Amino acid sequence: MTAPRPWLRREIAATLALSGPIVLANVAVNLMTTTDVMVLGWLSPHALAAGALGQSVYTTLLLFCIGVVGALAPIAAGLVGANPRDTVGPRAALHQTLGSAFLLAAPAWLLLWNAEPILAAIGEPPDLAADAARYLRALQWALAPAMLFFAARCAFAALDRVAPTLIAGLIAVVFNAGANYVLVFGMLGLPALGVIGSGLATTLSQTLMLLILVAWAFIDPHLRRYRLFAAWPRFDRAAFMALWRLGLPIGATIAAEVGIFSGAGLAMGLIGPHALEAHAIALQIASVAFMAPLGLGQAASVRVGHAYGARDSRGVSRAGWTALGVTMGYVGLSATTMLVFPRLLIAPFLSRDAAGLDEIVALALSFLQIAALFQIFDGAQAALANMLRGVHDSRWPAAMAIVGYWAIGAPVGIGLAFFTPLAGRGLWIGLAFGLAAVSLQLLARWRGRERRGFFPPSSAGPEVDALSSPVETASSAPSGG
Repeated sequence: MTAPRPWLRREIAATLALSGPIVLANVAVNLMTTTDVMVLGWLSPHALAAGALGQSVYTTLLLFCIGVVGALAPIAAGLVGANPRDTVGPRAALHQTLGSAFLLAAPAWLLLWNAEPILAAIGEPPDLAADAARYLRALQWALAPAMLFFAARCAFAALDRVAPTLIAGLIAVVFNAGANYVLVFGMLGLPALGVIGSGLATTLSQTLMLLILVAWAFIDPHLRRYRLFAAWPRFDRAAFMALWRLGLPIGATIAAEVGIFSGAGLAMGLIGPHALEAHAIALQIASVAFMAPLGLGQAASVRVGHAYGARDSRGVSRAGWTALGVTMGYVGLSATTMLVFPRLLIAPFLSRDAAGLDEIVALALSFLQIAALFQIFDGAQAALANMLRGVHDSRWPAAMAIVGYWAIGAPVGIGLAFFTPLAGRGLWIGLAFGLAAVSLQLLARWRGRERRGFFPPSSAGPEVDALSSPVETASSAPSGG
């Protein structure tokens, strides 16, 4: 057996070093949602269903917004790759991202505040829609701190500081678990708030994570040179437009994917409450498993972005393929776990005396079997989409996601769910078809970009040209916080 080439060993080591804390941080953040679902499941199956319904709406909006602000990662990485001494470009890009987060949050708040009539209009049961809306009115205030945290996290990753994100996530997981228990059930002399308490716990936890990263930016000597939060924010038209040009299609891509999963949750509510409860459990397990491919993809976006900013075509290719290979190794392990230990994974989400327990468990087991099979496509599309974002390619991938999820996956799922005896299982088969269609299209897109050499005819990528500053560098920037 031939030993791996030296560059491959180095690239794998660099990818794992960058992605490790990101993956663990993703898991930590996702565990907060898992905690919400588990605690609400202990409260009652109805509370679990209301929380799952509310989260399906909130998550779709949140991840679209995060897609826009997440464009900061490849932009900042490209700036660092083009000129490691530049402090103005990364700071300007972050400041436009922070302002954009509030522009995105305002209409989302308005929509979430009025969720009850929207859910009722699409046919959700009135009592379920009412409790989901109560949950959302507490959860919606987590939106802005979640986006601001993600923006800071992107800047930190581009500047080779990923550990603070992990630390913030771990602290928030513990805090969120305690806050959920206290606020949902009414402990320490506080009233029992039920579903409202769960939403409030998540809002407080997201705010805590943001404050930890802001504090870290003042403490860390390397980050202090960039004055990420010390300098007064200024509007920079070039940086603002660069972010939105790249970020809007990324947001559309993520919304297309998350939207079809959220749409499946809404459709499950029409099939029946037990189907919705089983869907919430299986989807939460699959979401936790997805955190590793997502983290590897986010690391690929930074690694590819560094090479793209430096105009290193070979480095771009190597960083991308290495991340994809590592991702495929992981999804094989996660799929095997779902197939071999499904009951062990489901058990923490339900109490033994839950109404309809046997039916919920049977449905959740069948959904997990399908989730295990589409792990390979889900992991591939996560890695490939982020690889393409690293070379500032987001428009065609967005179109591919919309076609794959909504023109292929959604019709298959709806047809099988409502016109065959498969019901909820049909929806999950449709999800698998959509993921497969998107991953194959993205793979073809990456190969095409690789054959063309990745770079446009100009001397540098458009975002690098727009944001790089030849004036202020690390050597001239103030060192104070």
